[in-house]
Order: sequence, then C-alpha cells, then structure tokens
Amino acid sequence: MIRMTLMSGAAAVALLAAPGMAAAQDTAALEARIALLEAQLAALKSEVVASRDQQTAQQQAVAQDIIRIEQRAAAAPPAPPAAPSDGFRMGNNLVKFGGYVKADFMASSYDGGDPANGDLLRDFYLPGSIPVGGADESTATDFNARQTRFWLTTEGLLGGRKVGTRLEMDFQVLPGGGDQRTTSPSNLSLRRAFVTVDNWLFGQEWTNFQNLSVLPDTADYIGSSEGTVFARQVQVRYTNGPFSISIENPETTVTPYLGAARIIADDSSLPDLTARYAVTGTWGEASLAGIVRQLSYETTGVGAIDSSTLGWGLSAAAKIKVGERDDLRLMLSGGEGIGRYIGLNFANDAVLDATGELEAIGVVAGLVSYRHIWTPQWRSNLTWSAQNVDNDLTLIGAATNKSAQSLRGNLIWTPLPALDLGAELMVGERELESGVSGEMTRLQVFAKYGF
Repeated sequence: MIRMTLMSGAAAVALLAAPGMAAAQDTAALEARIALLEAQLAALKSEVVASRDQQTAQQQAVAQDIIRIEQRAAAAPPAPPAAPSDGFRMGNNLVKFGGYVKADFMASSYDGGDPANGDLLRDFYLPGSIPVGGADESTATDFNARQTRFWLTTEGLLGGRKVGTRLEMDFQVLPGGGDQRTTSPSNLSLRRAFVTVDNWLFGQEWTNFQNLSVLPDTADYIGSSEGTVFARQVQVRYTNGPFSISIENPETTVTPYLGAARIIADDSSLPDLTARYAVTGTWGEASLAGIVRQLSYETTGVGAIDSSTLGWGLSAAAKIKVGERDDLRLMLSGGEGIGRYIGLNFANDAVLDATGELEAIGVVAGLVSYRHIWTPQWRSNLTWSAQNVDNDLTLIGAATNKSAQSLRGNLIWTPLPALDLGAELMVGERELESGVSGEMTRLQVFAKYGF
C-alpha cells in the first residue's frame, strides 16, 4: 500500500517536472542559435569592412596612376601630326616639290627668212618674231629641254592665318655665250614667286587679267599666243570667292613717230589696275576681266617728251563642257593700250605723234580651241588663234606689225600616269602694215613626265 502510494507520488512529481525541463532545453537551443547568428553576422561585417578597405585602396591606386599619367603627358612634347600623304612637314608648314621634265624635237620651215641660231623662235612660237620679206629657207631641226620646270610650295597656319608660298622656275633663258655646239646650257629663269595670306597674294604671278583655265592644251607651252592674254608680273591681289582685284607692275611699250621699233618706258607712276569675275557650273566655267592703265613716257634734253594717256581693256574667256569628256575653250580680248598683255607684246601699247604725245594703240585678239578625248590615254586639240592691230597709219612706219594668226592640231598619248608623248603640226603667219608677210610651219614632237 505504502509502496503504491510512493510510486504514485513519484509519477506525479515527474509529470509536474517535465514541462519545466522542456522549457529549459528550448531556451538553451535558442541561445545557441542566437550566438551562432551573431558570430555569422560578425564575420559578415568583417568581410564587408575588408572589401570596402580593399576597394578604397584600389581607388587610391588608380587615382595615383592617373596623376602620374597626366604628369608624364604634361612633361612630354605633343605628339607629331600624322604624316601627310603628299609632301613633308617642316615646322608648321606642309612642303611640296614637283614639276616636270620635257624634251622637244622640232622641225621648222620659214618662208620669209631663217631665224639666227639662239633666237627664241627656234624653241617657242613667238608671232612677233616670224621672219618676213626674206628668202625661203629649208627645214631646220632643233632639240631642246628648256621647258623643263620645277616648283616648291608651302602651306600652313600661322597666328590663325592660312599662309602659303610658291616658287616656280624653268630653263628658258639662254646664257650670253651659250650655243648648241657642246653642252647646250640654259639659265634658270624665275616664273612665279609669291606668298599668300588668307585672301591676299603678294609677289610674281600670272596677271589677274588672264584666265589660265582656257589656255589650249598644246605641245608648245606658250601655244596660240597671238590670241592669248599672257603675262606674269609682280602684283598685290585680293580674292573673295569669284571676284579678284589687283594692282600690278606698270610698263609701257611705245612705237616712235613714223617708226616700227620698240621703246620700253618705265615712267608710269600708277600701277596697272585689274579686276576679274569668274563663274562656274555644271556646264563649265567663264570669266570677265578688265584692266585700266596709265601709259607714260618721259625724256629729258632737247625735244624732251612728257606725255601720259589712258589704256583700258576687256577679256572674256570660257571653257564649256561638250559631252562627257570634251570641251570648247574660247577667249576674246580687246582694248586700247594693252599691247604688252596680249600675244607676247605683238603690238606696242602706244605710239608717239609729231608733237610727242602718246596715242594708245587698239588691238583685238582671240582664240578657239576644241579638245577631244578619244580614250583615257589618247586626246587631240585643234586650235585657231588671231590678233589684229588697229594702227594709225599716219603715225607708224610700214614695218609695224599688223596681224598674226596660227592654226595647230595635235595628238597626245598618255601611256603611263603623268607621262605624255605627243606630236603637233602648226602653221603661223605674220603680216606687216606694208603688206609684207611671212609664214612658218613646225612639226613638234615631245616627251613630258610630271612629278
């Protein structure tokens, strides 16, 4: 009985103690779990802090690298500009060199006399030098390389301005004692030498009264000169788009009273003034140019002369496209007192009257040239050119130039880029006021390589 009572009491105590023991076990487990979470959180914080410190160190290292690179860039010279595809750099300038080598082989006949050996007519077509009134001569053969030419140009930016220069020379001048017996020497001759600053040009250049684009494609580089405005001289020119204006070197050529000689006067106090306007389009290009001049001649002593008069002229020129590749080139010029600008001074600018006063001489000149492209390697040109002088027959001598004209045709082959081989047949005529005339015929073969 007593045993049963004791057992019952123990059981009752066990039942009462069970909930407390379970609660104690749960509390211990929770505390352990919390401790584990706290440890994991502390480890995570340590990793975050370490990562942040590493990133800061990397950023500081990158910043230091940037500073070092900038310091090296500031200390180092600027990188040179890219090498040009044409020419070479010298300081702030792009320098270019070029030109061509040309050999000419000519067979010429003159029905009015034979030019002397060394006469430039033997090398170039000079209408004012065609012999007249002499005996018919047999064919003369001449070889030369005097048209060989070279040029040097520079261009660059200086102080925000576009600055350029050009120097161009050839070998057309014969030395005083030179001939063709041994070395066939030729002196270097200045053609063009000028500097440009933005729209301004200073120096020696083709006259602004001339349109170079319409010059015919001929074997003789002077070509159909009697109908062409043709002069190079020192000038100051301003160009703005299609319009250009210039003041140029004045020079007056004078025919003496009842004479046929040439007096070269340098007495003008005012420069020649020219203006030109050019237009271009899908059809081609054209220009109209004008010139105003002071013609002056002054002498001292007995019968002293001190006279001036006005000279003026107009020149219209055009190059018109015909079909896809051909073109027609035209020039018409006229005026009074512009003889030295046309036809290599075929006519003088003025003539003296009996009282020593100057009277301007009128001229009209022009050319027509058709260029036909047979294939990309073959082309031909047919050109006619003429000039007529309006001389006052009461003031000039009978041996004064009255007119000149020429007709030429050629065939040119370009077997390689920049290499031209060609042949041209030309007939030219000169007539004096007396009616005496002379004619020349020339076959010219040439080889020309540009570089």
